[in-house]
Amino acid sequence: MSPLSPVVARVTERITARSRESRMRYLSLIDREGESYADRGFLSCSNLAHGFAAAGEDKASIATQRGPNIGIVTAYNDMLSAHQPYGRYPEQMKLFAREVGATAQVAGGVAAMCDGVTQGFAGMELSLFSRDAIALSTAVALSHAMFDGMALLGICDKIVPGLMIGALRFGHLPAVFVPAGPMPSGLANKEKQKVRQLYAEGKVGRDALLESESKSYHSPGTCTFYGTANSNQMMMEMMGLHVPGAAFVNPGTPLRQALTRAAVHRLAAIGRKGDDFRPMGRVVDEKAIVNACVGLLATGGSTNHAIHLPAMARAAGILLDWEDLDELSSVVPLIARVYPNGSGDVNQFHAAGGIGYVVRELLGAGLAHADVLTISENGMSDYAREPHLDADTLVWRDAPVESHDPSMLRPASAPFQPDGGMRLVRGNLGRATFKTSAVDEERWTIEAPCRVFDTQEAVARAFAAGELDRDVVVVVRFQGPRANGMPELHKLTPPLGVLQDRGHKVALVTDGRMSGASGKVPAAIHVTPEALAKDGAWGPLAYLRDGDVVRLSAEDGCLSTTADLSGREPALAPQPQVGMGRELFAMFRASASGAEQGASAMLEIAGL
Repeated sequence: MSPLSPVVARVTERITARSRESRMRYLSLIDREGESYADRGFLSCSNLAHGFAAAGEDKASIATQRGPNIGIVTAYNDMLSAHQPYGRYPEQMKLFAREVGATAQVAGGVAAMCDGVTQGFAGMELSLFSRDAIALSTAVALSHAMFDGMALLGICDKIVPGLMIGALRFGHLPAVFVPAGPMPSGLANKEKQKVRQLYAEGKVGRDALLESESKSYHSPGTCTFYGTANSNQMMMEMMGLHVPGAAFVNPGTPLRQALTRAAVHRLAAIGRKGDDFRPMGRVVDEKAIVNACVGLLATGGSTNHAIHLPAMARAAGILLDWEDLDELSSVVPLIARVYPNGSGDVNQFHAAGGIGYVVRELLGAGLAHADVLTISENGMSDYAREPHLDADTLVWRDAPVESHDPSMLRPASAPFQPDGGMRLVRGNLGRATFKTSAVDEERWTIEAPCRVFDTQEAVARAFAAGELDRDVVVVVRFQGPRANGMPELHKLTPPLGVLQDRGHKVALVTDGRMSGASGKVPAAIHVTPEALAKDGAWGPLAYLRDGDVVRLSAEDGCLSTTADLSGREPALAPQPQVGMGRELFAMFRASASGAEQGASAMLEIAGL
């Protein structure tokens, strides 16, 4: 194993120094909470009786505290394919808990919306702030002080970050994330993308598009592209919050059930009253956050985590910013190409060596911290192994030394790219994220007159009318957290891809999101300050006009315009829309922090 990279060490030290006071406050909080709620004995008999009234055969154990009581926080619903398998988990987990003298109760449920369903429609404006609602619901579930550990059932985009933020406020308890796995592979991703572009050009109809999409998203389990949901699973491994190797085992298999059983058994073993106490707030420290960043960069993960990682870190008193991600990206090589950065999906990635291979390569190259506390007994080295069943017994073996598919997974010594493919760009238009790992290097710099829009629907109309058939930087503003909740703008991907395929130099600049499924078009996303900025101020995007020349370059980290913006009046922001519950989220929009601070109203109001 190589010594730790000086850059990784420097970034970690900088984060630690920046976070010293806030981290100390956080650790003091969880220490106080642990002392106050060390067991359920402080509850009155009436309180306690309410808590186990419906616990059936577990009543006596909970009442007398014979063993740890695990609180299950579940994001189950059967509309979201990734979370549909969770329906039967609680009853199974109660059985698994009894095997080791523990008990388990469903503490509460949290919302779990699907961006794939709401994409491009009104419901998407609730998506980002559903993370805050999930965190609040997690806190409500755990506020009963009935529990000695937290089993967190969630997979997809905002659900894992929301569960993480909420659970970290109860960081005096141990926690394990329990995944359910990806659906089996369906229609090849290149075929799906081809049909989407043909539909955008009007060459195939809705029936053909629906048939294609149904072959892609076809059964219980996570969508198989490497977007935000599957990036979440990778990061839980890199932070040591999964049973090792649990991320990408398909639902409904014996191995998946064995991993769930192991998660319950392990959670029962790492509580305060045992001899291997591992509270969540100590597991999630500065090194764990850096490991998550490194894993994200090495695998070309979702740009949504440029927002979620700072938010999750802040919940643990850790201050992470885009400078940190950018500097880590300069030394972390891209060793995985998973769709949309490559042709294969997460099932093929898993078969090629998967997370175990990635962790082994990163530790071996000195790019990840090995000396961290995880929920697994031997720390990060356990995550360089992969689970399998020997008869009916769950065992782990070393991850493969060589990739089973070099087109998808390579060693750190011979990567796809020498850097992690997530750049900070900045200039007189603000700061933004540019995901280079999905974009051909010849397109890393685009300079062209801009066309400015306030909605993605307006972009679609202009494309259909032939108004964008040229070199152009498409600017879509008033899409930030304060304006409309920062929806993902994936309706832009097919038309901009068509323009690029026609030979035009095309780029996107937006204060909105494009997430982990963003494709081959160069894009500066999450621009901050957003056009509708704080305290009566306006972001630079509000002053842009059609025809202003905009330069976007990942090569020199530039996001700027040659236009003189001084003296201009800002564009008027569209009025917030009502319907589909958007009006209920006005308080989140009004109080939201900037994207680089995590785009959270809740953390902003709480002073975190």
